[in-house]
Amino acid sequence: MNRIDDIFSKKDGLLSIYFTAGYPNLNDTMAVLTGLQKAGVDFVEIGMPFSDPLADGPVIQRASLDALNNGMTLHVLMTQLKDMRKSITIPVTLMGYINPIMHYGVENFLRDAANCGVDALIVPDLPWQEYLDNYKTLFDKYGLRNIPLIAPQTPDERMKFLDANADGFIYMVASAGITGNIKTSEDYRSRYFDHVSSLGLKNKRMIGFGVKDNEGFRHACAHASGAIIGTAFVNHIKTNGVSEESIKAFVDSIKKN
Repeated sequence: MNRIDDIFSKKDGLLSIYFTAGYPNLNDTMAVLTGLQKAGVDFVEIGMPFSDPLADGPVIQRASLDALNNGMTLHVLMTQLKDMRKSITIPVTLMGYINPIMHYGVENFLRDAANCGVDALIVPDLPWQEYLDNYKTLFDKYGLRNIPLIAPQTPDERMKFLDANADGFIYMVASAGITGNIKTSEDYRSRYFDHVSSLGLKNKRMIGFGVKDNEGFRHACAHASGAIIGTAFVNHIKTNGVSEESIKAFVDSIKKN
């Protein structure tokens, strides 16, 4: 069983944390990943830095630029992650954009990611039909999940189409826009979350984009299987560093009762 499937079969109230590979420093990737696991995060989303991250807000854009300037590349990331399964047991998802993956070579990338023990990918600018037509067989070959995103403006039929053709989970964007930014009221988001729940989709759902604190995490858990937090954590490690104590303090602040 894929580790993504396994964690969703066991519990709700899941917390996933996003961080940018190679940030704040090039060789911080495994330190952050290890710290998050020790702090009790359920799974992680590692951002693959790209020069034109269209779905990301200014905080993660800046982190991506800093990581690239640090020397981060997909080849460096694969080297950093090659032995992660000697110590990391939680699911690991990579989030990034299709251009660097195509430059790497799609099958080469999927093979190397799978060999590292990656469980799933989130590629916001890979059209879903193109994925189905050209890449799904390769994802299946290497046992990787491709995670779709939906937003408040996504038509019901599109949601049902994505749900029927995906597995792992569905990434619910809390508000149309970029990461770290919510422009809609909690009432509006609740109606959107409840509407999606009413559709009877087969896949579990995680809520992200703009979830930043305990209140937002609890709200997400009331409407889905859990939440993904990125911008707030990237800001935290920029200010407080990547020690185990720093990372635990952030995770504890999100999960507190």
